[in-house]
Amino acid sequence: MSAPVRAGGLRWVRLHLIERLFHFRFAATSPYPRAVPDSSDLTPPQRRAAAAMLREPAAETFGLARLFAANGYELALVGGTIRDVFLGRYRPDREFDLATDARPEQVREMVARWADKTWETGIEFGTVGLRRGDAVFEITTYRGDEYRPDSRRPKVTYGRSLEADLARRDFTVNAIAARLPSLELVDPFGGLRDLRARVLRTPGKPEDSFNDDALRMLRAARFAAQLGFAVVPGVQAAMTAMAGRLSVVSAERISAELTKLICAPGPDGPVRGISVLVDTGIADQILPEVPRLRLERDEHFRHKDVYQHSLTVLARAITLEPAYGLHEDLRVRLAALLHDIGKPKTRRVLPDGRVAFHHHEAVGAAMAKERLTALRFPAAVVADVSKLIALHLRFHGYGEGGWTDSAVRRYVHDAGPLLTRLHVLTRADCTTRNKAKAQRLERSYDDLERRIAALSKQEELDKIRPDLNGTEIMDILRIPQGPLVGKASRHLLALRMEYGPLGHDRAVQELLDWAAVEGLDVPGPPPGGSGGG
Repeated sequence: MSAPVRAGGLRWVRLHLIERLFHFRFAATSPYPRAVPDSSDLTPPQRRAAAAMLREPAAETFGLARLFAANGYELALVGGTIRDVFLGRYRPDREFDLATDARPEQVREMVARWADKTWETGIEFGTVGLRRGDAVFEITTYRGDEYRPDSRRPKVTYGRSLEADLARRDFTVNAIAARLPSLELVDPFGGLRDLRARVLRTPGKPEDSFNDDALRMLRAARFAAQLGFAVVPGVQAAMTAMAGRLSVVSAERISAELTKLICAPGPDGPVRGISVLVDTGIADQILPEVPRLRLERDEHFRHKDVYQHSLTVLARAITLEPAYGLHEDLRVRLAALLHDIGKPKTRRVLPDGRVAFHHHEAVGAAMAKERLTALRFPAAVVADVSKLIALHLRFHGYGEGGWTDSAVRRYVHDAGPLLTRLHVLTRADCTTRNKAKAQRLERSYDDLERRIAALSKQEELDKIRPDLNGTEIMDILRIPQGPLVGKASRHLLALRMEYGPLGHDRAVQELLDWAAVEGLDVPGPPPGGSGGG
């Protein structure tokens, strides 16, 4: 290894490899759509530096590579592992994407004794999965997929060339491979160059790539969010022109990409990804409520752009997550992005010229539930996000004279297990540019949280229940299970919220008084007295 590599270690490798790998000669001929720098132009020291960076991350693939070589087949490490190593963001997750010229049935036969376990869920697409120890490998035969314009499923054709296999990858930064076990780089589309430039470009014409798999347009936004890369103008133009192609992509695949986008490292990442979706028209196809937030402006009715406000709230929520023990929280981030989607439907111009959005939280909650359900998000996520949106305005008004203890109890009870997330969303939504108002809102919410903490310590607010359970209500009123028990329980819960813990004896008396008002036959004390306690 060269002297600078020995002296500077992997830090020198990363900096100098990425900075110096790009003094390439342009290939005189190329079998691909355009001539691009090729990794064959690397100098021997640069090639050794690249191999040094990959050796430890790829170490667990070497035994498998020797097995393939002994049987006369190629094996290469492909995909995000290589990209992330050169970006300095590799995390050893012990999952490897590999490509080979062996057919799936040949792969299955070779690894049968080597692997602890194999699976064939992707074998129709040429992929065999296996596990050895804690490491997981997905081995895919060199492919050249074709998608029919009206189909979600590719027509799989097998090949024998790694370079041709890389041509079908989504972006050049993901079309870099390392042959195993030599770790020789194969980069026919200038992926290293684009890593350095921090741009997303397709190996061939973007129109061909997106025709092959329309989900790649959404992946462009996701990678922009995760990696901080810019989408090159040609790719962005193709995304705009072909956004309608996403109609053939399943809702499950779309929601999986959206989840990765919105849970990207923040706060800039998710905002960048959403901006790509909106600017290219992709959002109109999959999340149309978001671009509709760009409400019209005119010289008479000026108000803040709700779309930009929503992005600001999303960024603020991400920034607030750590203080509340949250990390890349899907529910908080979806609620922050969608919290105002009810505004376009509820927009009204008042007689004095002001703009109002009455009940937009309720309308927005229903809209979010409908959209996220259509996108096949998990039911629990849909329910929690819609509830957060419904509650996000509840705090406003607290500073106007404060709340009674009963109001604080209701706030905690209604939020339930979402209280922490509601704290984040509510604070994030306070985006006023008026510094005095912003400080007032912050002090008010600080005060509310202190009161919640104090009452919680006294009354265990997170466990608020009626003082009598259903069985006790049936015993005291001598009634069978049915709607009347629920009605009585709700009455006792309302009293508990209003006055705090009642105690058993008072709760019994309140129940009997309620029964009398309801016209029920009020029994005498239950056998054995009031039950005490």
